Amino acid sequence: MNFNTFSEKQLCALSWWCRESRLKNHDAIICDGAVRSGKTVCMSISFIFWSLYAFCEKDFAICGKTVRGVRRNVITPLVSILKELGFTVNERLSANMLEISIGSVKNRFYLFGGRDESSASLIQGITLAGVLFDEVALMPRSFVEQAIARCSVTGSKFWFNCNPEHPGHWFYREWILKRAEKNALYLHFKMDDNPSLSKEMLQRYKSLYSGSFYQRFVEGKWVAAQGAVYPFMTKDMFVPVPECSFEDYAVSCDYGTVNPASFGLWGLYGGVWYRIDEYYFSSRRNGYQRTDEEHYSALEQLCSGKKISAITVDPSAASFIEVIKRHGKFEVVPAKNNVLDGIRETAAALKSKKIVICKNCRDSIREFSLYRWNENSISDSPIKENDHAMDDIRYFVTTLSAGGYDEFFAVTAER
Repeated sequence: MNFNTFSEKQLCALSWWCRESRLKNHDAIICDGAVRSGKTVCMSISFIFWSLYAFCEKDFAICGKTVRGVRRNVITPLVSILKELGFTVNERLSANMLEISIGSVKNRFYLFGGRDESSASLIQGITLAGVLFDEVALMPRSFVEQAIARCSVTGSKFWFNCNPEHPGHWFYREWILKRAEKNALYLHFKMDDNPSLSKEMLQRYKSLYSGSFYQRFVEGKWVAAQGAVYPFMTKDMFVPVPECSFEDYAVSCDYGTVNPASFGLWGLYGGVWYRIDEYYFSSRRNGYQRTDEEHYSALEQLCSGKKISAITVDPSAASFIEVIKRHGKFEVVPAKNNVLDGIRETAAALKSKKIVICKNCRDSIREFSLYRWNENSISDSPIKENDHAMDDIRYFVTTLSAGGYDEFFAVTAER
C-alpha cells in the first residue's frame, strides 16, 4: 500500500503517543467523523506502533462489531502494511489472535466481536495493555466497558474510532462530551481530511448520501434523523417498466395479516434491478383479512410466467415461509433485518440507481412520500407506519440485490 501524504489530523492520530508529543499523556484517543476519512488505517497502524514501542510480551485487543468485520476492515489491510514495513506477523486463525513483532519486541493481539449485550462475557478474564475499538458506536456499552476494565496494565490506553450516530447515543454522551474528564484526545475527521481521495471520489461519496446520512457520513456530525427517510425520492426518480428481456427475477416480501402485506417483483437488466410489479394488500383498506394460502396464491400470480431465482421474506414471518417451502416452487431466503443499516444501503442503491422503482408500483411510491423518521425517539428509528413496501424494498437490497444470497438458501423440493 502506498501513502503519498497524510493530513494534519491523520499525522496526529499516528504520532500522539510519541515521547516528544505534547499529547502523550492522554489515556485515550477518539477519532470520529466522516466515512473514508482515513481514521481506521491511521489508528490501526498507530495502535500497533504504540504497543510495540511501549510494551513487550503483552496482550492487546482489537474489537469490532464482529470478528469477521474486524478481519475485513482492520486486520487484512493492516497485515499487508506491517509486512511491507518489515514487521513479522503470525496469524492464529483458530484462536482469533495475531503475534506481531519487530526485532526482539513481540506482542499478542486478540480479536473480539461486540455484537450484542451477551458479547461482554467473551472478553472477561483477560488482562490487556490496550484496546482498539473499530466502529465503537456499533457496540453495546456493556461490551466496551468490560473491555476497558480488562486494561489493568500500567500505561495502558484506549483507542476508539467511529462514524457518528444519533446524538443520544451512549458513546457520544459518555465519551465525546466527557472527553476532558476522561483525559481523552479527540480528533474529528471530515472526508476532506483524507488526501488520498481524489476530487472525483469525494464527489462520488457525497452523491450517495442525503439528509442525516449526508450530515453524518460526509460532514461527520452527530445529528438526529429528521423528516422523510428518503427525501430524494421525487417523481422524476420513478420510471416506466423497461421494454426488454430481463436477465433474472427475484421477489421481496414483507408479510402481514392485520398489517399490510407487500411483495415486490424485481427484474434485472443491464446491471440494474427494476421493481416492475408489486402486490400490496391491506386488510384495513379492503375490510377483510387474507390467509397465508391466499397470500401465497397472490405471490404465484405476481410471479406468473417468470423464473424466480429467489424470494426473500421477513424472517419473523415463519408461517408464511413455511407455506412457501411446503409448496416447493420457490427458493426462500430469510431477509437480513437490520433497519438502520438497511435504510442506509437502500438509500445508496436508490441514489446510485442500482435499484429503480417503476411507475406502476403505486403503493411503493405512496409510501416513499410518507415514510418518516420518528423525531421523538431517543435513537434513530422510522415511524412504524407506511413502511411495508419500504421494508420489502430494504429486504431486497440487503439480502438479494448484491447476489450474495447463496449461503442463506433454504432449499425446497417437490412433494
